[in-house]
Amino acid sequence: LYQSLREGRRVTLDKVDTFADGVAVKVLGEETWRLCQRVVDDVVLVDTDEICTAIKDIFEDTRSITEPSGALSVAGAKKYCAMHGLEGTTSVAITSGANMNFDRLRFVAERSGTGSKNEAMLATFIPEERGSFRNFIYALSEAGIQRGVAKRSITEFKYRFNPSAARSNDNK
Repeated sequence: LYQSLREGRRVTLDKVDTFADGVAVKVLGEETWRLCQRVVDDVVLVDTDEICTAIKDIFEDTRSITEPSGALSVAGAKKYCAMHGLEGTTSVAITSGANMNFDRLRFVAERSGTGSKNEAMLATFIPEERGSFRNFIYALSEAGIQRGVAKRSITEFKYRFNPSAARSNDNK
């Protein structure tokens, strides 16, 4: 929809993200496009993490779980209100759908902290050698993530040992 409104014509996308599969279309239908041209003033783009945060917010407020497509309106409304300084005003977002399986719910729970900007997920390769983790922590500190000081702290660390990387370091 965003691309089509921007270009003033129905656009066929090369690919679509299927996390919110109920709204994942490569090209708008003709009738949908006709109506959107007449009544849509603006489009707010949100990412997967913001949708996950909206699902969590809906659950915390209502104890119901919506599917990603259904929570899209809440994610968009939250972002729109934040962008336009509308905190404390009344906004309405229509939600629908409960097409959620347990595995997807686990993904939503993990990502909702990132979408609310309370957490960040980092993935990196650390050499299998003495002092590597300490150097990694120093690099994070230089980036503004300091123990007990910044808004973000390291609360979880997952580690996978790579025996082939360790062997290659032993041969140095």
